[in-house]
Amino acid sequence: MNMNYKAYFVFILILVFSCKEPPPEPVDLPRISIQNVTKFEGDDNTVFTFQVFLDKAGTEEITVEFATQEDTAEEGLDFIENAGTINFAVGEKSNMIDVEIVTDINKELDEVFHVQLSNPTNATIAVGKATGTIRNEDTFIEIPDDGYITPESYAGYTLAWKDEFDGDCLNPNDWTHEIGNSGWGNNEWQYYTNEKDNSFLSDGNLIIEAREENYNGADYTSARIITQNKQSFTHGRVDIRAILPEGQGIWPALWMLGENFSSIGWPFCGEIDIMELIGHQPSTVHGTVHWQGNGGHTFKGGDYTLPSGEKFSDQYHVFSIIWEPGEIKWFVNDNLYYSIDNAQVDGNYPFDQDFFFIFNIAVGGNWPGYPDATTVFPQRMTVDYIRVFDKN
Repeated sequence: MNMNYKAYFVFILILVFSCKEPPPEPVDLPRISIQNVTKFEGDDNTVFTFQVFLDKAGTEEITVEFATQEDTAEEGLDFIENAGTINFAVGEKSNMIDVEIVTDINKELDEVFHVQLSNPTNATIAVGKATGTIRNEDTFIEIPDDGYITPESYAGYTLAWKDEFDGDCLNPNDWTHEIGNSGWGNNEWQYYTNEKDNSFLSDGNLIIEAREENYNGADYTSARIITQNKQSFTHGRVDIRAILPEGQGIWPALWMLGENFSSIGWPFCGEIDIMELIGHQPSTVHGTVHWQGNGGHTFKGGDYTLPSGEKFSDQYHVFSIIWEPGEIKWFVNDNLYYSIDNAQVDGNYPFDQDFFFIFNIAVGGNWPGYPDATTVFPQRMTVDYIRVFDKN
């Protein structure tokens, strides 16, 4: 080819490419986001409304698809499945997605589900997944009424006080919550609260619930309720019908301290443990007394083990003491298993005076040890009644 033609050809190519229009600038599309929702379940079916919004209005109609997704909340049981497409008209910047929540009366853990966005047109997705958190505020727990029961009266005794735990909440004229995470003298790990999750009434029962959750620096929560300065007694018969929790590091107790605890301290005031259980031994309960002996803190007690591998978490049992001047006897389901009298107590015998009640679940401590991978939470102690009888 003649060099002039080659030069001409190159010139034409340069001219063509130099005249080509530059690529168009990328379109700055609106960005779609969806917000989380947290609400209480409520007493009737309710609606969670998820806000979906654009960072700026579009110049064309915008669409985006959505669908609910299960997590710990289940479709049909906890929420009604919903899916479809939402549309943003030109100039519109917000929209919403409604999801119906199915209510019940059962106490359960808070549950979550999600709403997922996908396939937008004329927009991009900035935040495409929202979480719906269903807060539980119910207190009903279905509890089988199997197990031992004691009468409401005895020959030779008069009913002095009782709490059948009917109604909606603890009677403040009888009970006070103790609050805090001081270790309570036993290197325990729970924080005692007065919140609904840890103590509540359900279908004629008191429920004390130990939970694994971070609260005020503690990894566990529970409840401890007392009758100090409200209900205290000297001598008589005490019956407490209860279902007990279990598990490594779980320590339920139904017990008493001398009403003079605040003035003279422990163990000088005396302690009567009507029932204690350490959770890795779910078939055995303990009855014990503590006092200030001649050599310092002293205690004595006995234990009762259910037959055939039965556990105190299986059904109701009744834990009783018959408490007379100079003597205390312990019973499970009216079976006597331990007794002590003043001749067995060195030093001052502190048990012939007013005592108040304490109900609690401790988590961890010197005696039961601490929770491990085998421990299941939440753990509950269910108390059907406490009845105190004076001897005629």
